[in-house]
Amino acid sequence: MTGTNAGSTAGTGPGTGTAAQASPGATAPRTAPSTGTAAADGPAGAAAAGTAPADPSGPAGCEGPAAGQEQDVSHLTEALRDVVDPELGINIVDLGLVYGLTLDPDGTAVVDMTLTSAACPLSDVLEQQIRAVFETLTTGIRINWVWIPPWGPQMITPEGREQMRALGFNV
Repeated sequence: MTGTNAGSTAGTGPGTGTAAQASPGATAPRTAPSTGTAAADGPAGAAAAGTAPADPSGPAGCEGPAAGQEQDVSHLTEALRDVVDPELGINIVDLGLVYGLTLDPDGTAVVDMTLTSAACPLSDVLEQQIRAVFETLTTGIRINWVWIPPWGPQMITPEGREQMRALGFNV
């Protein structure tokens, strides 16, 4: 990426924004805020920090902002499946490019994500797609570009692997 669009936050590593962390290949976001430390940031760090994927429905009889926000994040994660990497033809969730997704109290979606390469010239295309799918779902969007941990094929979900095999990739 050679530049950053207005409205994006350029991240240079973990902890660049307040966003949940997801394990590579996981489709459910984590809900613990980033602590800014290497032990709690990144896909392996969330497990080390003791955060577990939250049940979007919450505890039985639990009503309130936390339960509702997790359902909103779940819907936003599903919406991100409509954002397709233009080179590979697979959505960014199943490619493992989305490291975290939170919804700020003001309704701003915060996406922690990476690219298959820091030099990827298509970051603007992906950002436009994200803005388009979130346009009616959120009051704003902030994308934190995260480069640590670097993306690798091990981050592709099983569904993403099936899609890639169908396209002729050997994964």
